[in-house]
Amino acid sequence: MKANGKRILHLRINGSSYETAAEPQALLLDVLREDLGLFGTKRGCDMGTCGCCNVLVDGQARMSCLLLAHDMTGKEIQTIEGLVDADDPRGLHPLQRAWAEHGGSQCGFCTPGFVLTAKALLDEEPDPSEERIREALSGNVCRCTGYKKIVEAVQSAAAELRKPQKEGLPA
Repeated sequence: MKANGKRILHLRINGSSYETAAEPQALLLDVLREDLGLFGTKRGCDMGTCGCCNVLVDGQARMSCLLLAHDMTGKEIQTIEGLVDADDPRGLHPLQRAWAEHGGSQCGFCTPGFVLTAKALLDEEPDPSEERIREALSGNVCRCTGYKKIVEAVQSAAAELRKPQKEGLPA
């Protein structure tokens, strides 16, 4: 169905269903921020080179500035707003806690993209080497840091996420 040249769009984001009207060429980044008010996804370069706009699409880190929103129908999208831990009193995921504890962000602008990229890595590879972490994060750019604290945060979160499995508890 069309409304003023726009088409109705059905998206699944952070476990919830959304319906909005968007132009056929609308980028996922714009729909998230402008139509749905999910401002955690940042606009950086608009060219797919900085990773600030990364979200998870079916568990894979993807640059939302390069994705057409209408192509996302039927896919599960996760933004930084959906990254929560029900067991933490503040709702912080181990990656978010590790970022804070290790000083992984300075200005914080790039942090959502880094954290979601790291989540995709740790979901696929629970015990990555430092080299593998650096490789996975290579598509994300931070203008404020030398990446050492970011890598340390990912290593710390990986260790924390592995703890329940080591103790024989359900993850």
